[in-house]
Amino acid sequence: MAMLLVLPIALLSAPASAAKIDDQFRAWLAQDLWPAAQASGVSKQTFDAAFAGVSPNLKLPDLVLPGQKPTTPKKQHQAEFGSPGSYFAEKTIGAVTSGGRARAGRHARTLAAVEKRYGVPGEVVLAIWGRESGFGAAKMPYDAFEVLGTKAFLATRKEMFRKEVLAALVMVERGLVARDQMKSSWAGALGQPQFLPSSFLDHAVDFDGDGRADIWNSVPDTLASIANYLVHYGWVPGRDWGFEVTVPASVSCALEGPDQGRGIAQWAAMGIVRVTGKPFPAREAKAEGFLLMPAGRSGPAFIVTPNFYVLKKYNESDLYALFIGHGADRIAHGDRTFAGSWGRVGGLYRSDIASLQRALEAEGYDVGGADGLPGFKTRRSIGAWQEKNGNAATCFPDRPIVEALR
Repeated sequence: MAMLLVLPIALLSAPASAAKIDDQFRAWLAQDLWPAAQASGVSKQTFDAAFAGVSPNLKLPDLVLPGQKPTTPKKQHQAEFGSPGSYFAEKTIGAVTSGGRARAGRHARTLAAVEKRYGVPGEVVLAIWGRESGFGAAKMPYDAFEVLGTKAFLATRKEMFRKEVLAALVMVERGLVARDQMKSSWAGALGQPQFLPSSFLDHAVDFDGDGRADIWNSVPDTLASIANYLVHYGWVPGRDWGFEVTVPASVSCALEGPDQGRGIAQWAAMGIVRVTGKPFPAREAKAEGFLLMPAGRSGPAFIVTPNFYVLKKYNESDLYALFIGHGADRIAHGDRTFAGSWGRVGGLYRSDIASLQRALEAEGYDVGGADGLPGFKTRRSIGAWQEKNGNAATCFPDRPIVEALR
């Protein structure tokens, strides 16, 4: 997710500073969060138990201390962006796909029942399970109330985490989970599917029939909860997530994005073909698809379906959704790498990308905000700018483009 990184520890030169923040945190709990929790039906006993001994964890990322303003760092010591291909390191995706295939047989009956009820293929559910928690093996080292409380008090997105800490309190109040079981990731995500508390309340299901939705210990509940989440966000049964394709030079990479869809048959008529050489399935050719070029002309290209954007609801990243789709294909059909190669792109700082985005905004382009992250709006804006200025469109930031737009 696109968050601004502000490292608070560097700002706390004296222990008294941390103590003052702890006092402010305690006042905020009493005067602000408790009334909201009480209005949500949370008892004082539950509230006090949740925050007993809890202090703000100032080592967490994305925090803004009192009196500070969130900023994108001006100087950085490491390049934020290498090739997007590094996201698909074989060590990472291989562990998900081999682990997924092993569990596909072990949990075949459960996966079949989940797919029958929700319409989500088992391999997609397995890929998410593997990516999120290593099929339940990942350790959750943080106290959820410490993380969520800290972020609701100090994060760049306070309102989001305020909602989540209140949902976590409701979970405990209703007896859905014990206080001591509330362990999370650094972002406050829970259990094997890595749900935020509001997602647990909305999407967790009891699929093993024991009377409770247990995403910590129950594989059937975990798998069904993941599928239920995807259905809630619009998963279309019977459709694929997408196809790797070859995009001819005559098709502009600036046509990328979920708001520029057209019939897949229309994309094919423009010269876009599957890398396998096979035609698009008839059911897909009649439906809408979208161009995806996560590294612009310097990487593999795809025609994706609405289900790809449902996968993005799990983690708002093109690369995450592509990892899940590609991983699911490998679980179902065997290890196949992308046909297209990832070019030698990247090596820029996040501040470089933000500078480029601000320059494009000044020229009237919609880059989706100057957040320092090259999402599809930034990529296609780069392509449109390149075309306007008589250059071949690459649709991905590089040093010459940054310098040209300074």
